Amino acid sequence: MRRRRHRLDQPRRFTTETVYAITNLHVHQARPAQLAAWIRRHWHIENQIHWVRDFTYDEDRSQIRTGTGPHVMAALRNAAIGALRITGVTNIAAANRHHVRDSTRPLALLGII
Repeated sequence: MRRRRHRLDQPRRFTTETVYAITNLHVHQARPAQLAAWIRRHWHIENQIHWVRDFTYDEDRSQIRTGTGPHVMAALRNAAIGALRITGVTNIAAANRHHVRDSTRPLALLGII
């Protein structure tokens, strides 16, 4: 698959990148439009969770690095994002700010109180 994108600071300049994907489909089964849709769907999911974890929760600067700590924190972040998304929240950062102002709000969101 060849990707072509323009730079935001120089809209007339394009970069082209070739990426490869692995599938168990035979050549006659792998339709380009279908493959492109699968790849877009994969990146939509990736961007939806990882972008939020990287930018909203600033996960890359986390200093938790030993034992199972990083996995536990990633699971907690995913649970928080999932709980907020289930209730229809689209702006996770704004929802975090809303819930941090009152300690009963996260409990109410989870149906604990």
